[in-house]
Amino acid sequence: MKFAICNEIFQGWKIEDVFAHAARIGYDAVEIAPFTLANAVTDISAVERKRLRELAVRNGIAIAGIHWVLVKPEGLYINHPDAQIRERTGNYFCELADFCADLGGTRIVVGSPKQRNRLPNVSIDQARDWAIDTLRGAVARAAARDVTVCFEPLGPGETNFINTAAEAIEFVRRLPSPNFQIILDVKAMSSEIKPISEIIRESWPHFAHFHANDPNLKGPGFGQVDFKPIANVLKEVGYNGFVSVEVFNFDDGAETIASRSLVYLRQAFE
Repeated sequence: MKFAICNEIFQGWKIEDVFAHAARIGYDAVEIAPFTLANAVTDISAVERKRLRELAVRNGIAIAGIHWVLVKPEGLYINHPDAQIRERTGNYFCELADFCADLGGTRIVVGSPKQRNRLPNVSIDQARDWAIDTLRGAVARAAARDVTVCFEPLGPGETNFINTAAEAIEFVRRLPSPNFQIILDVKAMSSEIKPISEIIRESWPHFAHFHANDPNLKGPGFGQVDFKPIANVLKEVGYNGFVSVEVFNFDDGAETIASRSLVYLRQAFE
């Protein structure tokens, strides 16, 4: 299994130092949150994108893809009733597809709970239809650039739009494309009634990325979730993508989070 880590864990670090440290302790890839680099990916020049890609190569590490993609810039919304806002958001997703590909990444994680909540007086069908229309062009652009857009089911404590893996699969099927899949996230799956192993098994082959974390907002092995059954079922279904460490509580410090998470994951997957 290939292991990645999300770069926002390394608060205040230069991206080249993140690449070097992640590679040194044994990660295969880094997953990038664009807001840590610029207000918008359109502010990142072709020269800088080339530099970032070459930095990763020189450090012997891959760039898995991008996530937290709508934290910045402000004013974007996937399923907003205002068609102009949706159009701007759709255009930005096309830019995200190009940015991801320019870095050598292959996955765009669409979580963005604050930019997708179903607003008052918006039906679930309207929200789904608008979201699909927003993402349609980006999925086409992603396909042209060998990138997969991965929509993320999130728990009801984070959003009221697409809360379970089954709902996410139903959603992405509205826009049939091998470049439009879902991502599974351990913290999010923990909010479902079904056991995590069952969710993974039932979701295959519709997920193309996997986030490793714990409901306590920390890394794998920092909480109560046992990753051994998770590792077993990922191997069982034949998943061979990245297992990427994404945490939300940075209290333990970047170096401790990164090293302990990787040690734990290797033990779980051995």
